[in-house]
Amino acid sequence: MELMKTADMSYEKSWRRKSLSTVLTFLIIMMNVFSVLSITCHRAEYLIGQECCPKCPPASRVKTDCTEFRSTSCLPCIDGSFMDEPTGRKQCFPCTNCDSGSGLRIKTSCTTTSNTVCEPLDGFYCTDSDKDNKCIAAQKHKSCQPGQYIRHKGTATRDTNCTDCSGDTFSDGTFPSCQSHTKCDSLNLQLIKPGTASTDAECGDKSSNTTVIVHAVIGALVALG
Repeated sequence: MELMKTADMSYEKSWRRKSLSTVLTFLIIMMNVFSVLSITCHRAEYLIGQECCPKCPPASRVKTDCTEFRSTSCLPCIDGSFMDEPTGRKQCFPCTNCDSGSGLRIKTSCTTTSNTVCEPLDGFYCTDSDKDNKCIAAQKHKSCQPGQYIRHKGTATRDTNCTDCSGDTFSDGTFPSCQSHTKCDSLNLQLIKPGTASTDAECGDKSSNTTVIVHAVIGALVALG
């Protein structure tokens, strides 16, 4: 019986020691975590492990992080890349390509301190922009159809706006406004073909039909003679 009690007490002590060890380990880990989380670096520094390292200046990147014995070492950005602010990054950003296939062209070329700025090609308008409101995709202005006029001409930021002609007016799709059909009577002419939404009325000399008939009768008489 005494042996069983001794064994129980030994087991309880061992369990307590293990529990205490687990708790202490957990507390040490949490202290380390909170000590890392509590580190706040200056705006001109970046955090590596538990060390605040000086950032590299614009137009450069980090080569090696600082230690307690040496400062951060930096390398300049190579052609085709840039860094527009102090950084702790080990790679510069790649310059944007203004792809003509996406309706873009270069407005401002890339430098080691600034990214390329793109703009729509002539006859195109911007359809997508990045977080800095710079154009990254463009689309060709639509063409107004015959029977429509250009209500608002397309710009670099908006598409062309077309509106249908109505009443006795017409447009071939390139007019800035619909035009009224020609009134043949007011010109003392004969209407040959009525106007449509896309074409003007066609007028002709009122005597033209009479002349044709006279010529036809004369031709017939000559043939009979």
